[in-house]
Formats: sequence, C-alpha cells, structure tokens
Amino acid sequence: MRPSIRPPCLQNALFPISFRAALLGGVAFAAGPQALAQQLNEPQTPISAPDAPVPDSEDQLGFAADTLQYDSDSDVVTASGNVQLLRDGNRLRADKVVWDRNSGKVEAQGNVSVTDPEGNIAYGDRFDVTDTLKDGAVDNMLLVLQSGGRLAAVKGERVNGVYTLHRAAYTGCAVEDSDGCPKEPTWQINAVRVIYDPTRERVTYKNANIELFGLPLIPLPGLSHPVGDNGGSGLLMPNLRYDRTNGFEIALPYYYKLAPNRDLTITPHVYTDTLPMLETNFRHLTDRGAYQITGYITHGSRVATSDSAAGTTPADSERDIRGYLDASGAMQLSPEWSVDGSIRVATDRTFLRRYDISRDDRLRSTIGAQRIGEDSYFSIRGWAVQTLRQGDSQGQTPIALPVIDYRLRMKDPWLGGVLQLQANTLAITRTSGQDTQRAFAAAEWNLRTLTGLGQEVTFTGYLRGDVYHSSDNLLTSVASYAGDPGWQARGIAAAAVDMRWPFVGEAFGGVQRIAPRVQIVAAPHLANLSLPNEDARAVDLEDSNLFALNRFAGYDRFEDSSRVTYGLEYSLELANFSLQSIVGQSYRLDRRESILPDGTGLSDRTSDIVGRTTLRYKNLVAFTHRFRLDKDSLSVRRNEIDATVGSKKTYAMVGYLRLNRNAISGLEDLQDREELRLGGRVQFARFWSVFGSTVVDLTDAQEDPVSAADGYEPVRHRLGFAYEDDCLTLGLTWRRDYQANGDARKGNGFQLRLAFRNIGI
Repeated sequence: MRPSIRPPCLQNALFPISFRAALLGGVAFAAGPQALAQQLNEPQTPISAPDAPVPDSEDQLGFAADTLQYDSDSDVVTASGNVQLLRDGNRLRADKVVWDRNSGKVEAQGNVSVTDPEGNIAYGDRFDVTDTLKDGAVDNMLLVLQSGGRLAAVKGERVNGVYTLHRAAYTGCAVEDSDGCPKEPTWQINAVRVIYDPTRERVTYKNANIELFGLPLIPLPGLSHPVGDNGGSGLLMPNLRYDRTNGFEIALPYYYKLAPNRDLTITPHVYTDTLPMLETNFRHLTDRGAYQITGYITHGSRVATSDSAAGTTPADSERDIRGYLDASGAMQLSPEWSVDGSIRVATDRTFLRRYDISRDDRLRSTIGAQRIGEDSYFSIRGWAVQTLRQGDSQGQTPIALPVIDYRLRMKDPWLGGVLQLQANTLAITRTSGQDTQRAFAAAEWNLRTLTGLGQEVTFTGYLRGDVYHSSDNLLTSVASYAGDPGWQARGIAAAAVDMRWPFVGEAFGGVQRIAPRVQIVAAPHLANLSLPNEDARAVDLEDSNLFALNRFAGYDRFEDSSRVTYGLEYSLELANFSLQSIVGQSYRLDRRESILPDGTGLSDRTSDIVGRTTLRYKNLVAFTHRFRLDKDSLSVRRNEIDATVGSKKTYAMVGYLRLNRNAISGLEDLQDREELRLGGRVQFARFWSVFGSTVVDLTDAQEDPVSAADGYEPVRHRLGFAYEDDCLTLGLTWRRDYQANGDARKGNGFQLRLAFRNIGI
C-alpha cells in the first residue's frame, strides 16, 4: 500500500471518506495504528520533562526522562516517560527508549520524533537508530521539512544525514484546517522511492506521478525539485496556450540556480503552426542593486507594416530572425547617488503582439543617474523610443540625450516661504526629422499662510529664461509644433495668488468640509509659437490641472494668459463612507487669441466646466467620475467613470470614457472616442472563481466624423475560471481579439495555467 494523505480530525474518532476515494468511487479503508503513522500531519506528542542537557562534546549524550533503569549485566539503559536524547544537534523524543551500550543501538517506542540539525522532524511509532542519532530506520514514517512540505512513507531510513523513503508521498499543501480536522491536500507526488538531501535541499523521486484533486496526472519518472525558499535548478511547470496565429503552444521553462544571488531561466516555446522560439531570463542581485536581461529569438515569416521611411507595404512578407530584448537594472552607489537604465528593442513591429509578449505600441530605452539630497535634486538621463505603430515613421521618433535637470530648494530669508531654483537642458535628435536643443534657468517662490478668518492663501512667483536652437523644422508635419529654425529665446514671468476658505463642521454623523477656492494668475504675452514644441503637445483641461500655474504638461509651452480660476471643493467623511468632489472654471482677463487649440476646453476666454467626484463605501464601493461640460451648451465633452463594487473575492468593475471635444484633427492626443470596459470576478466556492472582462469601442460618427465605426466594435473579450489555495494555482482563460496587427491575427486564444506552490522553484 502507498501512504494515505488523510489527517485525523482531533475532534472526531472516525476518519472521513477521502476526496480521492469519493472521486474514484472507492470506499475509505479502516484506519488502524499503521495508517495513523502514515498521515501527513504531526502527531500530538506532549513532552513535560525539561529538555535534555546540552552535551559538552560530540561524544557525549544529553539525556532526560521521567524514570531510568540500568541493567549492569547486559549494559542496557531503559528510559521511560517523556524521554529526550540530544547529541550533536540531533534530538530524539519518545515514550520509551532502550539503549544497548554494547552495540550502540537505540530503540525508541511510542510517539517518537527525531529532529535533525537542519530542523527537519521525523515521526513514527518505533525508531531503530544508532547512539549518534544520525542514522537509523523507521516504519510508517512522517518527515516534516523545516523549509516547507512533508513526506510520508511506508518505510524510511537516514544515512549520513540523507533520508531515503520507500513507497512515499510528498506534498507542500496544508493537511488539516484551522480546527485540526482532515483536509485533503490539493496535490501530492507519489513515488516508489524518494531521496531527500537536507544539505542540497532537494527531493529526488523514482517512478513518480502527481495527483491533483486525488486524480493521477502524467507520470514523471525523473522528477527532482528543490524545497524551501532557496530553491535550486530544475524544470518549472509548463505553460499551455492556443491561439489562431501560432496554434497550440507549450512552454517548458528550465531554471538554473547559478548562485544564491544569480539565476537563469531558459524557456523553449514550441508551436504547432510556426517555428519554435527560445526565451531566456537572467537575474542578478548585487550588494548595490539588481538587473535582469530577458531575450526572445526565433526565425520565421512576418508581414511588414507600413513605414514611409522603409518603403514597405503590409502586403510584403519576409522570413528573417525575429526577437525582442528587455533589460533593466538599478544601482544605489551611495545614499544620494543612484544609476538606472533599461533597453527595450524588437526586431519588427508585430513580434510582441504576434507572440503575445506585450501590447505596447512604443518601446522606450533609458539610461540615467541621479542624486537626491536633503534640499537638492540632480538628474542626467537619456532615452530613445522604437515605435511599433503602423504608419509611424521611425525617423520621426525622437532620441533625447542628454536630459539634465537640477533643482535646489531653500528657505526664503526675507519674506519666508520656499524658493526653488531650477536648471534644465534637453537635446532631441531625429534621424529623419527636426532636431531641437533647449536650456533654461528658473526660480519659483511659494509662500503659504493662514489669515485670521481661516483662509489658506498661497503666493507664487515664477521667473524663467529659455534658449532654443532647432533645425530641419519643415520636417515636422504640424506647423504649431515646429517653431522657427535657428536660435530663439524667451523670458517667462508669472505671479499667482491662490485662496482657499475651508468651512468645516459636523454633518450626517460625520465631518463635512466646504471650501470655495479662487486663484488669480498674471502672465504677460509670450512668443510661444516661435519656439519648438516637443514636450507640451498633449493638453486638456481637467480637474488635475485646473489650478495649475501652467496647464501645459511640459516646458515648451507656457500658458501666457492672465486669468481667474474659481471652484468649489466638498468632502464628507463618515465612519464607513467618504465623498470628495471638486468643480471649477477659469476666465481669461485678456482678449488676445489663446495658443490653446479648440477641443482643449481653454481656447475661449471662458473655459469649460470641469469636475471630479470620488465616493467610497467601506471596501465594497469605489466610484470616480470625471467630467467636462461645454461652457455654452453644457454638453458633455468628457465623461469618464471608473467604478468597482464588491469584495476582494467577488467584484465587478466598470470603466466608461466618452470624449466629444470637437477637437481639430492632427493634434496629438486630442482624438475623440467612446469606450466601455467591463470586468468582474465571482467566487462561487472557497477556492473556485470565474472571471471575465471586455473592452468595446463605442466610437461612431458623433465622436469622430471621419470614423467608419458603427458604434459597437469589440476590442477584446476574456473569460475564465481559476482555482487558488495555499499550494496550487490553476486557471483556464479564453480570450478573443477582434483587431489584427500585421501577422498578429485576430481570433480566439486559450491559456492553461498550473502552478504548484511550496515546491521550491
């Protein structure tokens, strides 16, 4: 017989029918003393006697017991009642121990346990060991590993610290619940013979097979795996997947532990409809930081995407080496100085999506160093971008090197407040586009004070001087981004007063706060359009930048209008409920034409109305709504909802976005669209759940007049089920993509995920 995995319930005298027996239609066997010893839970072995004294040398034996008898004729020592023996880090506990001093044989009986120097504990009814306590044999053995997991065997022995178990079972799962009652482990490994080496922290099997939920899976005759947190080299669980592009896929990772701080994982990906792919991942942890390198490589055909610089068309087909490199790392050189970098590059534009590695449409590589002091910050960085978007020209994609930024913060010695000095420079190069260099120096002063009426007033002053140089400006397709070629200069001055007047009081059993807010900004007219625009192209009025000094995202454009911004903040805090809201609008004091384009909500003297409401109820409801209303018609120009309802185990998520800004075409990030995102998870049993999500493009001619969409274009559906407990993760996911990209075809995909925890890898 092979060992049973059913632990005894401490509150019941009878054993329940096992989950395995129920699945196979069998009947639970009667559990006698032998079956008790084979359970995978520890027996209760209270020891009331004090611990045995620690011997002075390896040749001595520490001894403690309730009673002791010595037969001088046979030179046999018999100890009874809470017996403990200690020698060379090995500790034996038993109800009775007979020690033959002539032969060195020690026989322990009744609730026996032997703990080795590594902390592993072997249990049994009867042990035969040597007086060194290092070697011995036991029937019906249970071995509880200090590093996690346990082994039960019909017979076991320990020689030179290595355990050999016959007709054994291993599991890393819990075998009893919090009440001490039987809990069938989710998985276990059965084998004819198992060898456990505590020094290597590795378990090796002969003729092994894995049982999952009591059902036998495929046999694994040469299985070997590490235990504990340190892990070791060996096979990881395979990943199974199917999609329309590549067919069936099996990925079988092999993990190499090169050192305690270095490892390498090599994963071959084998497909039925295309050539195999090799994936490697190397990780290294040093005393100053860490880095990782991941690479993919294969040989196959691809459909080239349209690139005006390359001159190819989507109809072209190529066979070539295809791959992807992703490397990143960071080092802390001192408490102040650190360096970091990353490389992300693919051989072609469709590789990542074709093999479902990533859905990024741009890959950014960076390198940088920074120093963070108590009152200062210095950074020097560089970055390059590879575009994966169809129709984008790689020659128009910028390379920024260097990007230098320095900031110094100090206390104002005259008026109080905080003064921050900044110096910044940027150089952007394109292989087939405009080149731009920029440098500026700036000073910003802020003073926050409270009036006698409780008003919070913040004074801000800002000065900056810019110098620009650009060339090949005509290669920039949007005229407002290009600027004038050659050297250009700009001076910026702005001042602002921001007043908040919070009124706080009790309401509805909680605390309510109402805070009117007014900001006045004064800024002279600037020659913005004569300068290149590299980092301030995406702009849109929203609650996050309503009271910003400059509502452009970057430095190349500065909002040069004097204006008044007004709004109202509201919050309500109850025991299990919170509500925060803000609404506001701005008005330009001058009549000159704004540099902010139509569709941003800021092109006219009076801006659109923007706001945000955030609501939370316990951990069950989280709701955020952002909006922008047309100042004249109150039409909804932006409507964004993000909501989550439910617990961690069962929840539903809703995301909705509608942009109807009537923006002019050709400007970055101003295209109108409508999108719906749904997701959810339902846990229908303790460890079982179903989940799903969908993304639907609802854009039609109302949002985008040039769009041919009908208002309902599914982007992606996902549906699956999952099982997850303390030692197993199992899941099956179906996904359907509705959008093709080159040789990444649309269609159905399936993925099976199976991960055994506590196996050590």
